[in-house]
Amino acid sequence: MLFMNGSYDNAPIGVYDSGLGGLTVWREIRRALPGESLVYLGDGKNCPYGSRPREEVRRLADDAVGRLVAEGCKLVVVACNTATAAAIDFLREKYAAIPIVGMEPAVKPACLATRTGVVGVLATERSLDGELFRRTAAKYGDGIEVLTLPGRGFVELVEADREQTPEAEACVRAALEPMLARGADQIVLGCTHYPFLRPVMERVVAGSGVAIIDPSPAVARRVVQLLDRDGLRAAPDHRPDYAFLSFAGAAYRKRLEEKAFESMS
Repeated sequence: MLFMNGSYDNAPIGVYDSGLGGLTVWREIRRALPGESLVYLGDGKNCPYGSRPREEVRRLADDAVGRLVAEGCKLVVVACNTATAAAIDFLREKYAAIPIVGMEPAVKPACLATRTGVVGVLATERSLDGELFRRTAAKYGDGIEVLTLPGRGFVELVEADREQTPEAEACVRAALEPMLARGADQIVLGCTHYPFLRPVMERVVAGSGVAIIDPSPAVARRVVQLLDRDGLRAAPDHRPDYAFLSFAGAAYRKRLEEKAFESMS
């Protein structure tokens, strides 16, 4: 139920991803809204989603968002590009009583900022095949060369806590160097797992003037806008609580919690 402007709602914000990746969005929401309670659901059991059939991803997303709604969340962020591409319209129709925020491909700012006319997009196969990405690229990519590539192995590296390994650097170089060779000066991160590899990416592009674009801060700003629009902010004296859920069991849930607060350092 939506509240009139000027009222308060201390219910939590729900954040959902296939696994650990959405914690990059969780981090930005917590920074933008330090007084809000958050419930994070990292599936874990079915991660990665990137190459799964669209119908299967939609079912998994429905299960997850339904769980967050059952937890009493006042707004849900689908912090998974693959789930957004496959299911966001379905989710907004089924759970029409609450605002649902998806991941917007950051192609627009990349196309507006490019100096070379070449933009690289790293994303999962399912995200690159999604209508939202194709529509956004067509709208803002006129006259721009948009290079797309799945971040092969990226999700698995993050899920295994191997972001700072020689294997990670090799995977990142294999993805970025062809884009750089073709003149890309903007690299869009189209999966919420990928920002965990940003330190490696920054080393690879060091000195080249290439910008790496993470959409997570823009998603947090959208959450702020919706809370203010619908009068859903927590009361000023509310003490925020942070809960973590998973379909993969207690050990994975503990990893989510540890990674969440590690990411704030």
